[in-house]
Amino acid sequence: MSAEKILGSWKKKSFKPVYWLEGEEEYYIDQLMNYAEHELLPESEASFNLTVFYGRDADWASVMNACKRYPMFAEKQVVLLKEAQHMKDIDKLEAYVSAPLDSTIFVVGYKGKTLDKRTKLYKVLQAKAEVFVSAKIKEGKVQEWIAEMVKGKGYNIQPKSVALLEEHIGNDLSRIANEIDKLSVNLKGKKTIDEDDIEKYIGISKEYNVFELQAAIARKDLVKAITIINYFESNPKAVPIQMALPALYANFSKVYTVYGMNDKSDNALKPLFYFNSNSLQQAKDMMKNYGYNGVERILLLLHHYNLKSIGVGDSGSSGAMLMKEMVVKMML
Repeated sequence: MSAEKILGSWKKKSFKPVYWLEGEEEYYIDQLMNYAEHELLPESEASFNLTVFYGRDADWASVMNACKRYPMFAEKQVVLLKEAQHMKDIDKLEAYVSAPLDSTIFVVGYKGKTLDKRTKLYKVLQAKAEVFVSAKIKEGKVQEWIAEMVKGKGYNIQPKSVALLEEHIGNDLSRIANEIDKLSVNLKGKKTIDEDDIEKYIGISKEYNVFELQAAIARKDLVKAITIINYFESNPKAVPIQMALPALYANFSKVYTVYGMNDKSDNALKPLFYFNSNSLQQAKDMMKNYGYNGVERILLLLHHYNLKSIGVGDSGSSGAMLMKEMVVKMML
């Protein structure tokens, strides 16, 4: 069951005795845990019937005893176990999960990983609980997710602004959601998010960012590329080399993929570049200016300088110096 379906059933007051929320993507686990803590019970009932444990501090016996209590002056009580991945002897909860009380809603957040499928607890959870696995969003789905979240808040967002958010934040959905919330608070009646809003309220330069650097490389505009890297050097927190190189590699590897496609028409290439017309034009510029051998060489240089950035074969050059050296070798 998806996070949306679990929330939907909770809003309809349809509950199961045990919910086990696990996985690498913390955003949906946090979303569900927050709703369970603040919305499942009316405020008048929560003071008597809401119990919150944290895995580092809780012991299994206390959690089980809380779950076995009956609600006071209400039909249901809620017991939350947050950060359950840190709890010792968590397998001993199997005794309660195998025979839970209908009057208790027990919600467990097991973040950053999934439970060992060989354990008895896992098998009992599969049979008796609602298990939600929150997997990391796939790289190609992040921009779509951003656009849908913005739309859900009643706004539109320009494609390049979506790309800027993804390149700056990556696939950290919690951070993305926080930045979108920050934007929505500051828009003051405006309904479309553009590059100026991204720069003003989030601090991502619309002119000096990874997206513009890869565009400069694609066009073989060395002056622009060096100017952007100089900005990175003056603003170390803006785009460190450890963020820039993977982003460049992800983009240019898609261009490399195009050479293996039989159909290279715009309609065939659009899905590869997430229907972003700017990204598609960049790809076409790169193919025109570098050709197959040039694109392949750029990918090899990115790999080589990624190793240098972590100290392999380099005696301590700055990230900006390595990037300048790299783009010169790419273009000349």
